[in-house]
Amino acid sequence: MKKSVKYIIYLAVCALLVVLDQITKNLAVTALKGKDNAVWIKNVFELEYCENTGAAFSSFTGKQGFLLTITSIVLILIIVEFVRIPEGKRYAALRIDFLLIVAGAIGNMIDRVKQGYVVDFFYFVPVNFPRFNVADIYVTVAMAMLVILLFIVYKDNETEFLFKFKKK
Repeated sequence: MKKSVKYIIYLAVCALLVVLDQITKNLAVTALKGKDNAVWIKNVFELEYCENTGAAFSSFTGKQGFLLTITSIVLILIIVEFVRIPEGKRYAALRIDFLLIVAGAIGNMIDRVKQGYVVDFFYFVPVNFPRFNVADIYVTVAMAMLVILLFIVYKDNETEFLFKFKKK
């Protein structure tokens, strides 16, 4: 398959993931905003509408400009590295991983730009875990997967290309 066709497929998958995130957030606004929590498993898991003006665990609350700048830089770096991933099945998991990071970052970035906050709605009651959304799941799964890939799956020499910039 041509490289350009592969990139179109990657772009379509990323767009589909972003759309899924945005649909779930819109459903959360419609079904949960201003209403009682939707209890799925009593005392364990609920859906609760939350407007998060920060990042993970509400860090950097109210610092939208900073968060947009950091997200933009991370997106550019990940996209550059995505393009540099060698061809072949050996790196398919790394491509999926980077797609998840990009989709999650874009999904939350859309919220920040559009409304100045990110819609969160998943809530684990017993641990009083911060509310989160589908884009957060993408990024969290991708980061866990990245650790596994870099420390268990790939040998050091198989990832030397990552974040290695040529000196002039």
